[in-house]
Parts: sequence; structure tokens; C-alpha cells
Amino acid sequence: MDIDERFMWIALDLARRGRGSTSPNPMVGAVVVRDGKIVGTGYHQAPGGPHAEVAALRQAGEKARGAVLYVNLEPCAHRGRTGPCADAIIRAGISRVVAAMEDPNPLVAGKGFRKLAEAGIELKRGVLEEKALRLNEVYVKFITTGRPFVIVKTAVTADGKTATRTGRSRWITGEKARAFVHRLRHNSDAIAVGIDTVLRDDPLLTARLEGGGGRDPLRVIVDSRARLPLDARVINSASRAATLLAVTPAAPADKLRALEEKGVEILLLPGREGRVDLDALMRKLGERGVCQLMVEGGGNLNYSLLEAGLVDKLMLFMAPLIIGGRESPTSFEGAGVARLEEAWRLKDMEIKQYDGDLLLIGYPLAPEKRNAEKGGGF
Repeated sequence: MDIDERFMWIALDLARRGRGSTSPNPMVGAVVVRDGKIVGTGYHQAPGGPHAEVAALRQAGEKARGAVLYVNLEPCAHRGRTGPCADAIIRAGISRVVAAMEDPNPLVAGKGFRKLAEAGIELKRGVLEEKALRLNEVYVKFITTGRPFVIVKTAVTADGKTATRTGRSRWITGEKARAFVHRLRHNSDAIAVGIDTVLRDDPLLTARLEGGGGRDPLRVIVDSRARLPLDARVINSASRAATLLAVTPAAPADKLRALEEKGVEILLLPGREGRVDLDALMRKLGERGVCQLMVEGGGNLNYSLLEAGLVDKLMLFMAPLIIGGRESPTSFEGAGVARLEEAWRLKDMEIKQYDGDLLLIGYPLAPEKRNAEKGGGF
């Protein structure tokens, strides 16, 4: 590992400290190095707060003059809620900037690099670029498409079941795995489930972190005919997070009024074969600033999203249990494929362990023959 990669790893580690608190901004870490020693570090902590580069430069002070700045994302060159980082770098007297990737935001997109180069600052780009892209995969998806990055999280037994034949699923995974899921909720802007999951489990859909606290995401329930019970826990909890019910014109008007009186926000969407148009749902969620959407739906919602080409990442917990049964549900129901050649494959897989539970992380890749643009309804 060369010296530039070594310090970039530190910048990436700093950037991760902002996970769950920077949305819709990216996670950014910065390191100021002079004569081979770190003299300043910083990371972006929250929207509206100092950017990573500014925080690192402030810590470095006069030692920044003639130093090298390492940052995992191109410094901004425009004025938003804070001033341009490129200007701050120039004023501080930084002689060299090493960056992992260009910012895909059209307001930046090379402008920061250009401003630094015009000021005579030496540039090196692309150091650990793939790692930087993966770290900010949510930001990259949202800023380039205006749509949320969709993570489908599910838990199965060793034989692929998500519940018993009577619908019991608490608890398939252990405490450590469940604690991870609550952190994932805390880091997400919204969490989505189908109405069948609500009717079966009556979940709170809140983030309950170890030691207390947790930021509850927007709760999204896909419910074409507004079957959500008025006494459901998700709309009767003390959480400050809003509950959004995605329905079609088939939903009864009187039931919608009753739900609105309970504080539920109704999102009326086009129907696709009597079900909520999921593509339209993603578009609307993007418009309201949802960058990361976590889906904890049942097998039908999961499959509908996958079939529509709307799943970006899959997180599958596998517990050391065997349930069996022809009627026991699985993570992906729906029609399924007829041939193995039509199946989705997972790429860039990673496996982690939480006590006896395994977590498989991967990115679904559909065959070219599959039409991922056809939308999809649930």
C-alpha cells in the first residue's frame, strides 16, 4: 500500500462516522498531512454544518500551508448552505490534493477540481475510487437519478423460510442481527413494508438502538385498498416519524378520511393491475428527499420490486433454523422464473456473521433478457 492509499483509507474511515446523519449530503472525510504526519482531520457531520475539508483545515491551522489534503470526494466549488471548499483549500495554501472520486452532483462535477488546478494545486484523482463509490452509493444513486437507493432486507431460515406455516416469524434471527437491523433503520430515510406484513406482525417500524435513542425513518406502507387497521401500532405509537400510506384509486374514501384523522399521510398513486405502481412510488419518495429506502416487506413486495428492477442492494440474514412446510413463506414469492437462465444473480457479495446468524450482502443483477423497465405493482 502506497502512502496516498494509506491516508485515503483514513479519510474513508472518517467519512463513515457521518453515516446516518448526513443525508441528503454525501459522507466525506478529509485528512491534512504535512511532512508525512497528520496535522488535521475532519468529516461532514450534518447538512448545513462544516464540510470535511473545512473542519480538517481549521484543525491544521497554519500547518496546512504547503501540506497535502486527502479527501474521498471532490471538493465543492459552489456556495450552498456553506461556502465553497475549493476556495477554502486555496486560501489555506494546500499544495496538493488527493481525491478518491469526482462528485456526480451537477453543481460540482469537475468544477472543484478545475478550480484547484487553475490555482496551481497539484491534483491526484482516483485513489481507492471503487471504495469511495461504494461508501457513497446511496448519494450517487440519488443525486444522479432523483430516486432512492433501495435496500431489501430479509431474514430466512437455513431452508429459506421467513415464517412458519402459521405466520410466526419472531424471532428468526438473534439479538445481534436485530440490533444491526435497527441501526440500518436509523441510517435510512424511510422504511417500507407491504400491508400483509402489517396485518400479520403489527410492527412499530421504529429504530430502537442499543442503549436507547434512534432516529425513526418515514414509515411507508404499500396498501392498494387501504386495509390498514385504525388500531395498528404503526399509527398509534409515540414516534414523531410520519406514516405514509401508498394507495390506489380503489381505496375507499371513507377509510382514507378515517386514516387521515389518525395522522396518516395518504399518497394516491396510479394502479397497475389493481396494485400500487411501485415505479411511481419511488419517484414520489425521491421528490420528498428519501435517499435511502429500506424495505422489510414480505415475499410479494420483495419480488415485485425485484421484478420491476427497483432493488439496488439485498441484505439477507440466514439463521441456523429449519422450519420446513409447503405453506411456509419465503423472501421472494410472486410468479418466479421458469428457467435458471432468467434468475437474478448477486454480484460483489460479502458475508458477515452475527453470532449464529449469517448476513449475505449483494447487488442483484438481472439477465439482459429481463425487461427491468416495465414498472411493477404491489
